[in-house]
Amino acid sequence: MKKKNTKPVWHDPDDAPELTDEILDRAEIAIGDVVLRPANGTLTKPGRPKKADAKKSVHLRLSPDVLSYFRKTGPGWQTRIDETLRRAAKLPLKARAARRPSRSSR
Repeated sequence: MKKKNTKPVWHDPDDAPELTDEILDRAEIAIGDVVLRPANGTLTKPGRPKKADAKKSVHLRLSPDVLSYFRKTGPGWQTRIDETLRRAAKLPLKARAARRPSRSSR
């Protein structure tokens, strides 16, 4: 059996990008463990902004036949369960975002 090469890949420090004033303005300034100025900018806020009414992830137990019924309806089945529950609870339905084409029709 061959041994895996576990040596770290060497990177030439001359290949590092040049530090611009913009990069330095956004960088965290610290001496040891003491942060003098926290970072600000794109790296401090990953991802898109959170919606005020974002859905919550829950663990929900459903009957096998109910789950099978919705899964057979294809992509978006979880959204359709949400819509069905909203109707049953007499809550207003949310406007649907534009649908992406299914994988089979791409």
